[in-house]
Amino acid sequence: MPQTEAPERLSDRELEVWRSLVETTAELQRLLSVELQRVELSSGDYAVLLALTEAPDRTLRSSELADAIDWERSRVSHHLGRMERRGLIRRAECPGDNRGALVILTDDGFAAIRRASGPHFRAIKRHFADALEPRQLDDLAGVLDSIRTHLASTTTEGQHS
Repeated sequence: MPQTEAPERLSDRELEVWRSLVETTAELQRLLSVELQRVELSSGDYAVLLALTEAPDRTLRSSELADAIDWERSRVSHHLGRMERRGLIRRAECPGDNRGALVILTDDGFAAIRRASGPHFRAIKRHFADALEPRQLDDLAGVLDSIRTHLASTTTEGQHS
């Protein structure tokens, strides 16, 4: 349950659970990255391709893509260059804005994410979902929702300070 005034120091238990969360999510990300590498994609490639797959006309402005995957603009630009050389995406000038660029999913990029999605989802099931009982999954969903709500409220509060 949230406290009205948070203590300045983490308890030993809070630190233990935090470290467990960080280590567990890092291991999950590592395992999922290994699965993606088997289909010749990085986790960054997958994030970009997924965002473009879900976008109208499979196209996003590069700034919108950066926001969608929560990356710095320069990181997106460098990564897109590598993906473009591999034929997964193409970039085009943004009509009416010569500073902006459109990022467009190519047919090869769409085929790559389709090829990767089955193994990726099976890895998520095997390494994550299968480890949890249905009640644990519900509990985890509640915990994550609480954290997201708390982060949203503290971010909003910080903007008004």
